[in-house]
Parts: sequence; C-alpha cells; structure tokens
Amino acid sequence: MGNISDSDYVGFAEVKERIRCSQYEALRSVNKELINLYWDIGRMIVEKQQHLGWGKSVVEQLSEDIRKEYPGFQGFSVRNLWNMRLFYSEIQQNKKLQPLVAEISWTKNILILTRCKDPSEREFYMLHVRKFGWTKDVLIHQIENKTYEKYLLNQTSFDQTLPDQFKHQAKLAVKDHYTFDFLELAEEHSEHELELALVRNIRKFLIEMGPWFTFVGNQFRLQVGNNNYFIDLLLFHRKLKRFIAVDLKIGEFKPEYKGKTEFYLTALNEQYKEDGEHDAIGIIVCRSKDKTVVEYSLKATNQPIGVATYSTSPSLPEEYSKYLPSPEVIAERLDIIKDLFDRNALA
Repeated sequence: MGNISDSDYVGFAEVKERIRCSQYEALRSVNKELINLYWDIGRMIVEKQQHLGWGKSVVEQLSEDIRKEYPGFQGFSVRNLWNMRLFYSEIQQNKKLQPLVAEISWTKNILILTRCKDPSEREFYMLHVRKFGWTKDVLIHQIENKTYEKYLLNQTSFDQTLPDQFKHQAKLAVKDHYTFDFLELAEEHSEHELELALVRNIRKFLIEMGPWFTFVGNQFRLQVGNNNYFIDLLLFHRKLKRFIAVDLKIGEFKPEYKGKTEFYLTALNEQYKEDGEHDAIGIIVCRSKDKTVVEYSLKATNQPIGVATYSTSPSLPEEYSKYLPSPEVIAERLDIIKDLFDRNALA
C-alpha cells in the first residue's frame, strides 16, 4: 500500500467526524426511547393508583417481577419506578418541559426534578444541560451554587449600552454572585491575596465564571499617557468576542468604582481591540453591595458594566431569593434564553 501524505490524510478527519456524529445521534435516539419508556411506565403507575388503588407494596412487587422477567435489564428498582411516577406526574403538568426531557439523560432529569421544585428553575437547568452537555457533577454543582438565581438577579448596564443582538448574550455571561469556595482563603483577606488565589485556581475560577471565558492575564498593564494602570484580571469571552475586565474589591460596592472600570474599558477598546472584536465589558466583583446603590450608579454609564458579589463559602445571603423578578419576567427571560440556544446564537 502506498504512503499517504499528511495533506491527503487530513481528509480522513471527515470520516472520523461522520462516525462521531453517528455515535452521538445513536445515543440520542437510545436516550429518547428510554425516556419514552420511563414516561409510559410512570403514566401506567399513576393511572393504576388512581383507578385501582395501587400502593407501595404493588410497586415493589412490580419491580421484583420485572427484574425476574428481564434479569439483564437495569433501571427497574423500586426507587426508580417511583422516580418514573414522579417524572410523569411533574412533566405532564408542564408543556414547556416536555420537549426538553428527551434531550437530556434520565439521571439528570431526576436530579433536576428532585432538587428543583419551581418549574422555571427546572426549565433553566434543562436548557443549560441540553446546550452545554453538563455532566452530573457539574449539574449538581450548578444547582447547589444557585446558578439560576445568580443569572436572573444580575445587575448590569447592558440594556442601555449594548445593541439588542448582544445584550441578552452578555447577560448570560455575568452572574449576580460568584462562589469561590475553592480558594481556602481566610475570612479576612486582601484584594491581592484574592487575585493570586484565583489565578492559582484558574480552572475552577473559569468554571465558576461560566462557559467560553478564557484567561488573558492578571495585573494586565495599560499605559495611558505617562502612567501605568493595572487590571486585576483580564479575560476574553470567545462567543461575545469581547475582553472582560474584572476589578476585585474585598468590601462593599462604591459608586466611584464604576468610573475606574469605565476608564479601563476605554483604554482596552482604544489599544487592544482587534478587527472583528467588540467593545470590552467590565465586571466589578465586590464582597457585598447595596442593590439600590448599584442601580443608581449604572444608570449614568455609557459602558457595559456588571456588578456582582462573591463569597468564599457555598452559602448565599439570607433571603436571596426574595429579590427574584416576577414570574412573568422570569418566563420572558427563559424564552429569550431558549430562543438564543435554539438559534445557536451562542453556539
């Protein structure tokens, strides 16, 4: 057999990609059929309970009979049969969730249903699992860290500073609160210690920030006139195609922080923005904030800035959820997220 040059062999990548796509579609098909099976079993259990008064003992007997009849089959334990009942009971009441459940695995469906009680919260996590392929562990981490609330509560100036085609995407890139429980910092720490700890744990830091962030550098130098200025952390968002300047503060947010960030963004746009890239975004990350003060501060800016808080433990401020928008606003935002994902606007 003759030798194949490197340039000729590159064409085999198409074959490998076709195999990968075929395997993915096969897995999707199997998962969809499994979800349909579990849906039907859950429906039958509910109907039998309603009409024949089935109780716990009958479901236990059903589990035993199935496993005897099909000894090689997994997934028919008593607990999983009750999960099927829960799955059908909850999903059949919500038409918005029904198209999503077949797109994610059974384990992740049950995780979301058992750990999230609000239908909008369930929709949020299902959409993100479908879009980003979160593993089970990542999904658990996102739920425990209240990612749903963090995205819905974010305070930014994006509505008045970014075009419509970018503002919703940008909102998905900035959370209201970041959990840095992986840092092992003392309760009292300096901004420099916080910065260095984040850099040492850069992978976990970028996971907490969200999809598509890349690290550019820390203490990133900007020369303006005869003076040097330094951005604590400079990131780049691959899908937004923008620099993200992160300013770290260990105390409460102050209005003057906004002016400093505006200065950084102007310098980045003038000196570092390349063709095809968009204007930079600033994120001011503070230990705490007064939401009204932030709101007033951001009204007077023409730069895209978000203000977030951070903690070094998994706990969120008490009554955090009371600040959530109305159900109507949440539904509208979820529709926007779904539309962005479905149109592959962030793909």
